[in-house]
Amino acid sequence: MVTLPLLFDPAATFQCGQCFRFSQPQPGVFRGIARHHALTVTRQGDTLLLSCEPAEFDRVWRDYLDLDTDYPAIIRQLSAFSPLLCEAAACAGGIRILRQDPWEALCSFILSQNNNIPRICGIIDRFCVLLGKPLPGGGFDFPTPQQLAACSLEDLAPLRAGFRAKYLLSAARLVTGGQVDPVSCCTLPLPQAREMLQQIHGVGPKVAECVLLYGCHRLEAFPMDVWMHRAMEKWFPGKTPEDFGPYAGIAQQMIFHYSRLHPALFHESGS
Repeated sequence: MVTLPLLFDPAATFQCGQCFRFSQPQPGVFRGIARHHALTVTRQGDTLLLSCEPAEFDRVWRDYLDLDTDYPAIIRQLSAFSPLLCEAAACAGGIRILRQDPWEALCSFILSQNNNIPRICGIIDRFCVLLGKPLPGGGFDFPTPQQLAACSLEDLAPLRAGFRAKYLLSAARLVTGGQVDPVSCCTLPLPQAREMLQQIHGVGPKVAECVLLYGCHRLEAFPMDVWMHRAMEKWFPGKTPEDFGPYAGIAQQMIFHYSRLHPALFHESGS
């Protein structure tokens, strides 16, 4: 067991829509699988308890949870950008951008299209049970591109993923064929990384941007959905994602979380 001070908000981080393999079985308790390991995070007041040994924490979870990035300094810098970002930081400043596996993020956000979080989680859980390797502590690893590429659409019918199944197969076959390399998107110039990901059938600008931010930890990436378009029009008219600088993705998470918590602000008179 590893005990930490409250370095991040586990509820906001695991439930903000950036990852889909962490659940909350009871208040303050979060369980999930990443990087071939299972983890339980329990919040007790201003303390976090992690169900792992110190060696595993240092090898796996410190990096996955992005604990070495100075978020308070980044948030102070972003808060100076506008009063709205300062307000957003007050309610969303505990979110951390997880360092997820690029392949897992690619599949996850393909499955996220026109979908809601509970259903996405269900499809991904069935995907891992169907094709993933059993883990020693229980649960299943995320399937590899090779495991998925060997499947047919009929093989994927138990996922109940609808039209997204053919997009998964497109991704797996392009990755195993070498045309797309999600890991290289972590270091390629951003325009090239976006172009590479959008070779995949069903991957458009939004999904590509999500993969870059949440899977490749490209903190300058800025996914735009309906909430973000409305928020940008209301609070940042005339601004572009590039105006937020190298930490635009963290600004996006704060704005997105703030917008979801305050939907009534979009219906004020004069908006």
